[in-house]
Amino acid sequence: MSLGPTTTTSSLALFKTHNKTIAVKPPLLLGFFARHRTYRTHNVGFWNVYRAPRHLSCRELTCLSSSGTVEVDGGQRRQRHRHKGAATLPFWQQQSLNYGRYAYQDVSSSEDSDRELGSSRKEACGSTLDNIDEWRWKLTMLLRNENEQEVVSREKKDRRDFDQLSALAARMGLYCRQYSKVVVFSKAPLPNYRSDLDTKRPQREVIIPYGLQSEVDYHLRAHHSRKSSSREGLSDNLLSRSSSRDSIVSDERFNEQQEPSGRRSVAMEKILRQKSLNMLDQQQKWQESPEGQKMLELRKSLPAYKEREALLKVISENQVVVVSGETGCGKTTQLPQYILESEIEAAHGAFCNIICTQPRRISAMSVSERVAAERGEALGESVGYKVRLEGMKGRDTRLLFCTTGILLRRLLVDRTLKGVTHVIVDEIHERGMNEDFLLIVLKELLPRRPELRLILMSATLNAELFSSFFGGAPTMHIPGFTYPVRALFLENILEITGYRLTQYNQIDDYGQEKSWKMQKQAQSVGKRKSQIASSVEDALEAADFRDYNPKTRESLSVWNPDSIGFNLIECVLCHIIRKERPGAILVFMTGWDDINSLKDQLQSHPLLGDPSRVLLLACHGSMPSNEQKLIFDKPEDGVRKIVLATNMAETSITINDVVFVVDCGKAKETSYDALNNTPCLLPSWISKAAARQRRGRAGRVQPGECYHLYPRCVYDAFSDYQLPELLRTPLQSLCLQIKSLRLGSISEFLSKALQPPEPLSVQNAVEYLKIIGALDEDENLTSLGHNLSMLPVEPKLGKMLILGAIFNCLDPVMTVVAGLSSRDPFLMPFDKKDLAESAKAQFSAREYSDHLALVRAYEGWKEAEREQSGYEYCWRNFLSAQTLKAIDSLRKQFFYLLKDTGLVDRDRESCNTWSHDEHLIRAIICAGLFPGLCSVMNKERSIVLKTMEDGQVLLYSNSVNAGVPKIPYPWLVFNEKVKVNSVFLRDSTAVSDSVLLLFGGSITRGGLDGHLKMLGGYLEFFMKPALAETYIYLKKELDELIQMKLLDPKLDIQSHPELLSALRLLVSGDQCEGKFVFGRQIPTPKKAKKEIPPVVKGSNNGSGGNNSKNHLQTLLARAGHESPTYKTKQLKNNQFRSTVIFNGLDFAGSPCSSKKLAEKDAASQALLWLQGENHSSSSNVDHMSMLLKKTSKKKSQNRKSFQDAKWG
Repeated sequence: MSLGPTTTTSSLALFKTHNKTIAVKPPLLLGFFARHRTYRTHNVGFWNVYRAPRHLSCRELTCLSSSGTVEVDGGQRRQRHRHKGAATLPFWQQQSLNYGRYAYQDVSSSEDSDRELGSSRKEACGSTLDNIDEWRWKLTMLLRNENEQEVVSREKKDRRDFDQLSALAARMGLYCRQYSKVVVFSKAPLPNYRSDLDTKRPQREVIIPYGLQSEVDYHLRAHHSRKSSSREGLSDNLLSRSSSRDSIVSDERFNEQQEPSGRRSVAMEKILRQKSLNMLDQQQKWQESPEGQKMLELRKSLPAYKEREALLKVISENQVVVVSGETGCGKTTQLPQYILESEIEAAHGAFCNIICTQPRRISAMSVSERVAAERGEALGESVGYKVRLEGMKGRDTRLLFCTTGILLRRLLVDRTLKGVTHVIVDEIHERGMNEDFLLIVLKELLPRRPELRLILMSATLNAELFSSFFGGAPTMHIPGFTYPVRALFLENILEITGYRLTQYNQIDDYGQEKSWKMQKQAQSVGKRKSQIASSVEDALEAADFRDYNPKTRESLSVWNPDSIGFNLIECVLCHIIRKERPGAILVFMTGWDDINSLKDQLQSHPLLGDPSRVLLLACHGSMPSNEQKLIFDKPEDGVRKIVLATNMAETSITINDVVFVVDCGKAKETSYDALNNTPCLLPSWISKAAARQRRGRAGRVQPGECYHLYPRCVYDAFSDYQLPELLRTPLQSLCLQIKSLRLGSISEFLSKALQPPEPLSVQNAVEYLKIIGALDEDENLTSLGHNLSMLPVEPKLGKMLILGAIFNCLDPVMTVVAGLSSRDPFLMPFDKKDLAESAKAQFSAREYSDHLALVRAYEGWKEAEREQSGYEYCWRNFLSAQTLKAIDSLRKQFFYLLKDTGLVDRDRESCNTWSHDEHLIRAIICAGLFPGLCSVMNKERSIVLKTMEDGQVLLYSNSVNAGVPKIPYPWLVFNEKVKVNSVFLRDSTAVSDSVLLLFGGSITRGGLDGHLKMLGGYLEFFMKPALAETYIYLKKELDELIQMKLLDPKLDIQSHPELLSALRLLVSGDQCEGKFVFGRQIPTPKKAKKEIPPVVKGSNNGSGGNNSKNHLQTLLARAGHESPTYKTKQLKNNQFRSTVIFNGLDFAGSPCSSKKLAEKDAASQALLWLQGENHSSSSNVDHMSMLLKKTSKKKSQNRKSFQDAKWG
């Protein structure tokens, strides 16, 4: 039956069926086509003509439709049916039913569809504007068909056409996006870039010198011989270790504390009772002392003291209690003390064990110091603290303040928190990712520990949310006492100070750009609104400023919401110092860069930079502890203290002498775009709750003032509370913790959260962990994943550390990881930017690596430190001495952590045998940062970088690779990408094809000999078949060696010298002689095709007839060579693959149903190559005359290939 629309009306569609015309109402068309399922599409204008394909069987039609693609006006309509192999693809290539992700189709399916339906592309089409009704009908059909997900149109459309179609799709509830010349309509949101629609995806032709490959093959043959001789013993050893690994992953009792024996328990109880009596006696003596009495009176003045008995009563009667209290009420310092004091008074002090978590290091340290002082003790006695890689805790510590991450790490080895009596989770209102995760874990732990008490503390009044999460837990509120604070918004500030805003004086100087660039930035204000400006646009338009003077209204009309307002802050600070009463000033900034830049600007001011009048301090979470403590000290008389801080000063710390607060209204936080798999680091508006917290900091000791640097109408537009971190950050580290704690399915566990994250975010994180080898395909923790879970760094950095330890180049790798965990040590002063860039380029030494530049800078600094000239070295090379010291400290801590894993022994020298090998270091950097990868295309005047998820990207200007005219490497691996306006890559290292193939992700065979694929087919490599087999074999052996080392840390990898020699030769000898090729078509294997013996072109009438084996043997005999030999292996699918070997060469055939056919196919491949007709050759070459020469019998016998048939 042939179907096609002949005419249309508003209510009928006429279709011809042979000699009949059928009128069908549009709503019935879907059912009409459903009854006639065997159809294919062609294009007539913008209508689809459905014709029965006479030459295709029903089975073939089913195969075509199973690919999930149906051509529509030269495009495709993608269905929800996923390809069989989709589950094995990387997460960013999979078709998601909820998010419209694309899945790479099997080559045969998609190309078969294109051949059958390709004629539709040749049909002429009318204008989109003239056929809008037809498009409306197509999109209606898409909405009604549950099996279809999207429509892809490849027809040429101008901007006006696209705008109209996009508006139509939006009205119909569909998503529409244009990718180059392709337009996609989808039921689900569409990403910014679709690699499947990019005709220039990376396809790389790999070439290495023949001599290098021969040398590598020589070492691999020796390795294979050594391995074969001891294979039986090695297999037994691996089997036993695998069993031990399984027990590590699945044993529920792993590392949990054991119950003491009965006799030991009685003795321990006596000791604890005596300690309890000693603690009671010590506490009474302190409370009766004059100092204790004075401290007690001070504590009684806090609002929390009035609720002391009520708090203790509700905690004793309930397993979970939620306590809210305003900033300054004393809940953080007093409530843990009340619990400890009551336990000591009951003679149970030695039996109690209180853990109080804080979201930040500085909070845990400062609060513990304060509580210890209030108890008249030295820190580390009954009160202590523990933060990452630092702590003060004794055997008798009963109240421990720690970061949330420390408690989570304890849960790794003590799943029931044995011995812990109280857990206090402070600052839960901040909704940090670790805090939300901890709440889920504790909620599941409570039924198993009925005696455990959980207290949740919040600085805001949203306690009901947490109460309901724990089944209606009781809540208590501690009313705080603060002095009144006058709130001044931007319009009030302009009136009071007389300051005037212009486009130019709102450009914040970060010392990164020249003045002419700043002017250009100012001129662009208003041309393109950012997200932060768009979010308050409506509020500004509706605002009424008629009550203010004309100059103020003029200033407000040019106010730039994107600006922090350095100059305005300077004006406000001068106003406070000159005209307001004494008191410290707290300035809230967005991040470290803002703090440093503003501090530099203020220090150059004649008043604000005068140390006799102003004490200027900074407060940030990454600062050393001793520097953070300076903010709590009181300045000398007549000196005004100004503290520049981030949002950590909202609730985590309290500076008692603050009277004035300057609030920029923004906080720099990471948001995560799961659809594009890209984190975005942008300043965003704070919430109303955060603004109130900042304002409240000014009323601790006397009435205060808060200067909000934004209009009141903008404040009114703020959200009530901040979005939880769990919903706006990547989840890789969290997912790894879930598996290390053996909490079951990751997605199921996270679905129990207060506000569960987006499913696609979870899927992206899980697939990432699978790609780096931390999880297997069944989402089980691997041996690598187990080791990663024990390191308090990101999984990619942990993997880098582990491989650095395994391959004995630990020191430089620790430097890289410590540098990526800290701030950039390379400084870029505004007036010496060119000199600073030159200094950093010298450290790079044309190695095209930010990471190797960091290693050289650090090593130079260490040498200068030994000569007592470290600061001079930093000054000369534009380096931050503070950051280099932080890196040095982290390196030491990483070394001890690796010692705990067993991968590192005490002999530091043995861990650095290959630390001089920069090629190997580059390879380990690649292994850690993969799949953070982009291709490098050198153009005449530019370099084009492209990633899999984002398409074209840019490098940050401070990268050593950003200022070079050409990068002689095909790939860059990078630490992170951040979307500001465009997507920028940070901290990159150039790598070769060999490094990527051996140290990147898993590689699979493509459709041709010598065709390899990575990342589910996004990356394709073409090379000689023998070289491809070398990569596959070496990669397999390398992965096996790493696995053996992880299972047995005492294994000496030097016991595999040939393998390591081959590895180092290949990664150091690859000169990147290959090239990128685009649009290379892969021949499509026919489905369900009856196998016939392979026939060599032009040989039907030859001596061999259609037997390629005979034909090949005849040619070799005429050239004076020995007969070829065949090696055949039976594959897992019961097919056979054969390799023919002659004259030092080997050729592999395709899988066949019998051994005989496999040998013939291998001979066919050899004949095609000899005749210059092999598809893998870049040009037709007469190999017959060039390479069929007599060689010694010894060379022919020694030549070994690396086909699967030989290494099985």
